[in-house]
Amino acid sequence: MNRTIVTLLLIVISASANAQNKPNVVIMLGDNVGYGDIGAYGAGEVRGMPTPRIDSIAAQGLRLTQYLVEPGCTPSRAALMTGRYSVRAGLSAVIVAGTPNTLQAKEVTLGKLFKSQGYATAIAGKWHLGGSEQSWPVRQGFDEYRVGVLETTDGTLYREAMQRTGLPEAAIAAAEPYIWEGDAKQGLKKVRPYTVDYRRQIEGDIAKASVEFIQRQAKAKQPFFLYVGWTHTHYPTLPAPEFAGKSRIGAYGDAIMELDHRTGQVLDAIKAAGIEDNTVVLWISDNAAAPTSGPFDSRPGSNGPFRGELGDALEGSIRTVGMVKWPGRIAPRVSNEMVSVHDWFPTLASIIGAKVPADRPMDGVDQSAFLTGKEPKSKRESLITIIGEEVAAVRWREFRIYPKQFVASPGNPAMYGLAGIRLEGNGFPAIFNIEADPREEVNVLGTSAWVIGPYLKVVGEYLKSLEKHPNPKAVNMTQFGK
Repeated sequence: MNRTIVTLLLIVISASANAQNKPNVVIMLGDNVGYGDIGAYGAGEVRGMPTPRIDSIAAQGLRLTQYLVEPGCTPSRAALMTGRYSVRAGLSAVIVAGTPNTLQAKEVTLGKLFKSQGYATAIAGKWHLGGSEQSWPVRQGFDEYRVGVLETTDGTLYREAMQRTGLPEAAIAAAEPYIWEGDAKQGLKKVRPYTVDYRRQIEGDIAKASVEFIQRQAKAKQPFFLYVGWTHTHYPTLPAPEFAGKSRIGAYGDAIMELDHRTGQVLDAIKAAGIEDNTVVLWISDNAAAPTSGPFDSRPGSNGPFRGELGDALEGSIRTVGMVKWPGRIAPRVSNEMVSVHDWFPTLASIIGAKVPADRPMDGVDQSAFLTGKEPKSKRESLITIIGEEVAAVRWREFRIYPKQFVASPGNPAMYGLAGIRLEGNGFPAIFNIEADPREEVNVLGTSAWVIGPYLKVVGEYLKSLEKHPNPKAVNMTQFGK
């Protein structure tokens, strides 16, 4: 009997020691921050909006110059949380409040992954994966949710717009967005309306909630996972009053500088808590900037040398900011190896010793050996971009291939993104060499038709996976009864 008790105690002590040895993980996700918006990617002082705190993550860790995502807020967040193409979860379109698409209970999220390894888990800020209870972060593996934006920031504009139309107050109140908070035990509750005025305050509150969680968990003998969903620079671009005029380019630059400051508050909390060496920090963006398609405010966001923006399938839509630091484990460097948002799930699973689900297709690949320098190359050489249910583009090595082409809006020749128009092709894909032609201006089909072979193979493997695991029907707000 005594021997049994001792054995059980040793198991408990061993499990506790293993949990304590696991690194903390903090993911900070910018909202619509473009490749050319951050100093480490060529912006900063050059564009009148320095970002020294975000740049410090790049300087101390790995800065990815070929970090690829999905072309919208909801799709990229679904990909981050599940390690799968968003279409596999029925979330390949941006969620609009009142529509039926929502994260399903059966999905395995990063929150669930970290909980399986004994982590304390929390999220502060934007979620945008659905408002039904099964989709709430606290029903998807997170212990607590603070300063919660379940949908997106667009809704802050709805009240004023609806009031101008003369709609009854009951209809306006039903569409008004709220800030939510709660935990896995009690669920979520509304704590305040998400108004235009609160839009100016929210980033500071997200930072405060994140800092408080870090301070609390640093004293506990339990590793933690913190997901910080920033709301800058999503429109309307309304930085806190103390940041008004900080940049030299107006509200957008001011918001970028506030975002940098808030990032610094989180970094300072990690350092002050004495856990910097045992904390993995990711700073990534969900998708590209929207320099031409933001109808409500000035949009001087930049996607660097790449053509396209939020919502389309061009390189500029899906190539954005990605950096990660882990002192002593990830050597400071810059790499042009291809890494996608889908890869974080299996990569972090490997780092914390968790198992990746084997009962569903996984589109992410484990990049842990590449991050830590054990392997010189990324394990990824291709990525499919899906809009709705349609394969809109395929990236294979340095080539970007389109079954159909995106062209500019006839009303505004600079406008792509959500206002872009897709044209049918002639049976052959368009092919662009991104390294030689980052703005995708010269179709090299005539000289690089051999790329069609790898392209068809990538798409074929994806389509094959649908035979056993078909995608749910994607939400479409223009086709009814289908």
